[in-house]
Amino acid sequence: MLPEPFQNALVLTGPTGSGKTRFGLELAEMLGAEIISMDSMAVYRGMDIATAKPTTAERNRIRHHLVDELNPWESASVAWWLQRAAECCGAIEKRGQRVLFVGGTPLYLKALLCGLFDGPPADVQLRQRLTFEAEQSGVDALHKRLAAVDPVTAARLHPNDTRRVVRALEVWELTQKPLSAWQTQWPASDNESLVAGPPRVIWLDLPREELYKRINARVDAMFKEGLIDEVKALRNLPEPVSREACQALGYKEVFAHLEGQATLVETIARVKQYTRNFAKRQITWFRHLTGCQPATEQLTWKLWKPTI
Repeated sequence: MLPEPFQNALVLTGPTGSGKTRFGLELAEMLGAEIISMDSMAVYRGMDIATAKPTTAERNRIRHHLVDELNPWESASVAWWLQRAAECCGAIEKRGQRVLFVGGTPLYLKALLCGLFDGPPADVQLRQRLTFEAEQSGVDALHKRLAAVDPVTAARLHPNDTRRVVRALEVWELTQKPLSAWQTQWPASDNESLVAGPPRVIWLDLPREELYKRINARVDAMFKEGLIDEVKALRNLPEPVSREACQALGYKEVFAHLEGQATLVETIARVKQYTRNFAKRQITWFRHLTGCQPATEQLTWKLWKPTI
């Protein structure tokens, strides 16, 4: 059982490209459920293609929550998402429906399972200094500095994930304690209940070769569907896209392409490589989160069918 107020929910997660959206729709129909998106970038309006956001037809088929909640110039945090997820969960259950979380953002999943750790609050000046250093010295230099003081966190963060690298260094400079050590203080009392009885959290486990083929095909499809035009539209919004939205996989690389930093061929290759790298990091998260069970689609049907 998940912690309150999510104790009756089910969670379908997995790496990018594993088929969560399609399979989640089928499961929701079987379970009589509404879907709460667990995707940190699906919350932004106008960012549809690279996020593989559920289509309008899919959202008409099954009611979705926490999709298209914010404008691209606004910022979403883990705390904001967790609070909104709790509100949606309560409303869904009042309607007599089941709750099915679908998405692959690891930090959102960990917050759902464990709550939020009590780390130090943000220091605006320190964060600005670290961000400026990343711009001046390069993201790789900042990532290497993080690896020297917090190798555990550095290992799970891509150097291009500037926002989270900066946050990890911010925590270190404020406390002289690595972020990974702070995160070991996340509540663990509910973990025992997560492994008792039928699994509540399942992540789709595909053979690596098949997963990477899906990712490469998906990236090709994104560019054919008009990803570049979508990013051009984001550049023409009345306000600049927020730092969080700018970091979205696929969008960041196309922004760089439009600024002349890479050819289209190079950009597509980078998006494929970075997406495969991200999927690998997601799998590492899922394997180490208590209560997450790997399964195929067929096994998931068998495990969750008794819950109907």
